[in-house]
Formats: sequence, structure tokens, C-alpha cells
Amino acid sequence: MIQGTTSDAGKSTLVAGLCRLARRAGVKVAPFKPQNMALNSAVTVDGGEIGRAQALQAVAAGIDAHTDLNPVLLKPTSDRGAQVIIHGKARMNLDARAYHDYKPVAFEAVLASYARLQAAYDTIFVEGAGSPAEVNLRDRDIANMGFAEAVDCPVVLVADIDRGGVFAHLTGTLACLSPGEQARVRGFIINRFRGDIGLLKPGLDWLEARTGKPVLGVVPYLHGLTLDAEDMLPRDPHAAHAADGAAVLRVVVPALPHISNHTDFDALRAHPQVEFSYVRTGTAPPPADLVILPGSKNVQADLAWLRSQGWEDALRRHLRYGGHVIGICGGMQMLGHEVADPQGVEGAPGSVAGLGWLDYSTTLTQAKTLKNVTGRLALGDPVPVKGYEIHMGETEGPALARPALQLNVDRTETTATRPDGAISADGQIFATYLHGLFDTPEACSAMLAWAGLADARHLAYPALREASLDRLADTLAAHLDLPKLFGAIR
Repeated sequence: MIQGTTSDAGKSTLVAGLCRLARRAGVKVAPFKPQNMALNSAVTVDGGEIGRAQALQAVAAGIDAHTDLNPVLLKPTSDRGAQVIIHGKARMNLDARAYHDYKPVAFEAVLASYARLQAAYDTIFVEGAGSPAEVNLRDRDIANMGFAEAVDCPVVLVADIDRGGVFAHLTGTLACLSPGEQARVRGFIINRFRGDIGLLKPGLDWLEARTGKPVLGVVPYLHGLTLDAEDMLPRDPHAAHAADGAAVLRVVVPALPHISNHTDFDALRAHPQVEFSYVRTGTAPPPADLVILPGSKNVQADLAWLRSQGWEDALRRHLRYGGHVIGICGGMQMLGHEVADPQGVEGAPGSVAGLGWLDYSTTLTQAKTLKNVTGRLALGDPVPVKGYEIHMGETEGPALARPALQLNVDRTETTATRPDGAISADGQIFATYLHGLFDTPEACSAMLAWAGLADARHLAYPALREASLDRLADTLAAHLDLPKLFGAIR
């Protein structure tokens, strides 16, 4: 089990890299995360929903993503509440205290999934959540040491040296654990190192002498990895780096407080002709060629945020001067006349006026749509597209008579199709429930051309991700003491 001293210490990345290494060695391997809290998710082959990081790790392991890889997923709807997803299906919304009381039930699902994985795979790499040093959550813990103790799983602790204070993080985390939990930690991995390893060596010697535990490796900072993020938004904007004076498209996405599935934009961030940025709270909407309204786990609250940040007027001006807008999932719902939530699916029951630029309205419902889909863009020549749907709600109205896509009724890609989304009569607004819109190279190029990039080049995003996984695995093989690592955890 890989546990971290903090969130974003590198647990997800390490598990992905270890899964790829095991796959290369011919080992039947699976990733596992008992409990995940994230708004980036994926649809599984068994029709459920798991954290996006576990879907990436499944790719690294060469297996299909299924719900046992992440049996408990929490999708925050507010600062104190979340939708609780068990074995891929949304069960209820709970506040933090109510979920704490529910954990023994959730743990039964965790142990059932783990038992099935044990029966099917040779090796399982388990990812912890947050930090095991959160002593206030030790009671009923199912995500870190509580799980490791229950199944007798050895632990490796990873820390991010790029944050600073790495030795304090490691020794402090160890000090917060019980004697039995401390004994379960077999060693440390230091992540995101840049500099002279010789200058770090005295600190490594000190750490090993103080704790009696080995440093199993120091992993360098890997720039430019194209890997799905578990939850956090990228820290830096993406500046286009097109060669030969090729045209560039400016793309901005408002960083909604409850933004979901922002992995939709990873392909755009990697594209050499796209200047991409997230616009955060307190920042005025900048000039752009294309504005994308992303998915949201609380559409009404995020609509209020958009208006408070000046986006409604900015979007109206953007469209008036010929700019383009895409709405994906919750962003699609925002573009209509109304978003109604009569059952209080995402918050207090009620309804709010949408932006009103497409003639439809949405009613949120308890039932969640979860589908992996294929189809064609409805932009001139048919262009193949592949993605997934994760949404709660039904959208109805005349604007849907001009669909944005035609999706295959089933995954056999027969001629039977169904419409999805809408394109405005003036062709400036494109709305869809489809996530992964830009992952298919042909669809990405077509969408960029629609938004004004006439010579948009193909970006083979899936191949970039595969190359990043291989580069990650090569780096771990070079910088981890694998014999010591696997010897320590047996």
C-alpha cells in the first residue's frame, strides 16, 4: 500500500508506474483505492463510476476499469457534504458527520471488493487517501491504516520534496501513527526531487538512522507527463508551443468551485496550438477564442459563482464579437433557460434561471446516467468521437432538434444512433453531455477548427498518455531500489 504524507504527494502516480512495471514483468496486477474523494471520475465496463486515477492505473496495468478498483467514491457537493458512491452506484448524499457514522457499512463494500481482487490477481498495489497522520479520522478509518491493519498490508510512505519540509513530513507522519502502524511502514519514497542528489544524501542517512526504515528511492521531478489528474486542477497555464508560425487558439475554462471531470481538457492542454488557462476566483474573464463551461457537481451554486465573477456579461460580449462557447455536462445545463432541482439532488430544492442561450431546460433527478459511448460529431463531415456520460438530470427543449452529436445506441457501432446535445442556430454554441470530447484526435481537430483554428493538427492524446506511463515506469525502474522495495514488503 502506497500512503502519502499529504494529498498530492504522488500516490496515484506511483501506483500507476508500479502497475506498468508489474505488467511489463508479466504479473497479473490490479490497482486498488478503498476510498476516494474526487470530482474526476470514469465509467467502468460494468456500468459503474470510479475515481479517474484508478481508471488511469487500470490502463497502466493493462486491465479494464471496473468498480472493484475503487469501491467507495465520494463526490463533494459542498464544503461539508458529498454524494456517496458504493460499488459504482450513487447511494445517497451525506454530510461529513453522517458519513463518518456510515463508514462501517462502506468498509464492508471495501473488503468485499478487495477479496474479489485477491482471488483474480497476483499482485495488488493499494493507494491510500490524503494522509494516515489525520489522527482525528483514525476512528473508523477505511482509507489508510484502518484498511492496512484489517487486511495485514505492508505500507510504503511517499513524500513530495518539492513542497519543502520533506523530512518533517516523513518523521512527523510516522510520529502520529501507533506503534503497530509504525511497524507496518516498511520504508520511504521521496518524490519530485530536483537538484544534486549528493546534497540530499546526508538527509537520507539521517532519516534512516532516526527511523530505522530504509529510503527505497528518490524519484526525480518529471516534467511534461500527460496523465489524468485525480482531482486537483493543474497549477500552471499551458502556453502554446506551435512551430513554423502555426495559428494558435486561446481557450479558457472558468474554474468552477465544484468543477468535475476537468480531465476533459487534458488533450487541449497538451495541444501545441492551444493556449489554455483556467480562470480562478477573483480573476476577470480574459479575451479568448473559445470558452468552455465544464462539468459541475453543483450546477446551481456554480451558476451563482459565474454570475458573481462577471462571466455572464463576459460571455454575452464574447458571443457578440463572434467567439465560440462549449458547454459540457453541467456546463450544457447552464446554457439553457432553467436548471430545476425539485428533489434537492445537489442542494436545497428549487430552480434557477440558466444563461438562456439555448432553448431547453433541465430537471435534475436522482437517477444517474453512466455510459461509455461512441458516435459522430454533427459538424459537417461525420467525425468519430468516443467518451462517456456521467450526469444526473434530463434536458428537454426545441434546441435539441439541432444535436451536437449522434451517439451509437450501443457500443457495437451499429447504424442505430441517438442525438445528444445542441448547436445554436448561429453555430457559435456547442452543448453536449459527452465527457472526453477532445480525447479522440479527429474530434479534437474538428472541434478546434469549428472554434476558429483552421489548420488544427491532430494530437494523438491516448498515445501521449501511453508514452507518459512508459516514461514513468522507466523512471521508477531507474530510481527505486526495486529489490529492496519488494523485499521490504514481503
